[in-house]
Amino acid sequence: MNRSILIALAALAVSTSALADVTVKSTGGGKGMGVSSSMATTTYIKGNKMRTDSVVGDTTRTMIIDVDSQRLYSFDSKKKEATSWNMQEFAAQMTKSVDTSGMKATVKPNGQTKQIAGKTASGYDIAIEVPATMGGHSGMKMTVMMNGPMWIVKGAPGTAEYMAFYKAALEKGFIFSDPRAAKGSPGQAKATAEMYRQLLASGGIPYETEFTMKMGGDGPMAAAMAKMGGMSMTSTVESVVTGALAADLFAPPAGYKITEQK
Repeated sequence: MNRSILIALAALAVSTSALADVTVKSTGGGKGMGVSSSMATTTYIKGNKMRTDSVVGDTTRTMIIDVDSQRLYSFDSKKKEATSWNMQEFAAQMTKSVDTSGMKATVKPNGQTKQIAGKTASGYDIAIEVPATMGGHSGMKMTVMMNGPMWIVKGAPGTAEYMAFYKAALEKGFIFSDPRAAKGSPGQAKATAEMYRQLLASGGIPYETEFTMKMGGDGPMAAAMAKMGGMSMTSTVESVVTGALAADLFAPPAGYKITEQK
């Protein structure tokens, strides 16, 4: 789940232009719950399609989102096979585990600025709380809490297209993380998706994120997870390059075995 959230945070740094596709390179890291990781990520957007390649060690893990067909594909560089998800059906499954009516989310400017990738970014503090259950609809009640600053660049090229892409994806239930990880931690997945939704209200593009995610709740298991502490995650844009991208970049490579997941 830690890696999936990092991929999601890296994807937040993407923008597109009316006349050009965009390639964004970023770096990120995360630690917590006995795990520490770092990765280099390249994200591509072309219309309503996005591809994210994340290098972890000697493996490149790829996630492709096709908003129009409501498909998400995932695969890695060591296997000639890909997993395909129907995100309309998956969104319905997620609804059974997360009650978004109890969600709390705020995005507030903190008055700070900093230079990132040659642009001036404004600081925002984000706080999100999402009620969730573990182990199905009748499982253990939990609360997922996400907090931290995000640095937003306003007026950057492609801002309108960036917002249109994420707005369309959110409306169709995309979660921007590997569905397998989201099944195990639905509250975290929904919290990350809500973070994207809040970002649309900021009117800009995030160039850097620094988040801490914690879990709380009632019962012995919830207490044990709370004592383990949270996860911290960061992602920073390194470069943005515009230029046409091939259409076949946004589909599993030819010859790959595609397995449908439920």
